[in-house]
Amino acid sequence: MTLLDKARAGQSALEQIANAIPGYKGYRDRELRRDADRLEREHLAERLETCKKGLNEAAAAVTRSGNLDAINDIETARKRLDKAIARIRHADRGYSGFFDPVKVDEAALARVYEFDLGLVGGVEEIVATGGDVKALIAKIDAVDVRLSDREAILAGIK
Repeated sequence: MTLLDKARAGQSALEQIANAIPGYKGYRDRELRRDADRLEREHLAERLETCKKGLNEAAAAVTRSGNLDAINDIETARKRLDKAIARIRHADRGYSGFFDPVKVDEAALARVYEFDLGLVGGVEEIVATGGDVKALIAKIDAVDVRLSDREAILAGIK
């Protein structure tokens, strides 16, 4: 069950009746998409926050051991992870609201949803990465590129 389906299932009887009004259902579906999109982005950001805790622990362990050569890679990973978390949390929504002046093309919307699905996989790969900091940085960078591609689609560039 998708987040959009879950949001629909939680509708009250009044909302279900209102959906029968011509034109309102499309408006309401857009609102449900907004809620589902926000929930998905917040979930992904929280998943990445768990990686940050691991990096903080690794930085503390490296500092205690006196091996300061590794701290640069850990700091790079933390900074890039912070950037990815912020980009996910504050990403443009993948649709336009009913009264928004700029409308998102449905074909572009489908491509954005495909990117979002890939983003979920990318975040899970980051979370699953073990203690290899260089591999972690590469996976974070791959998610960052995916976010840039998503923004380009919404901006009408790709």
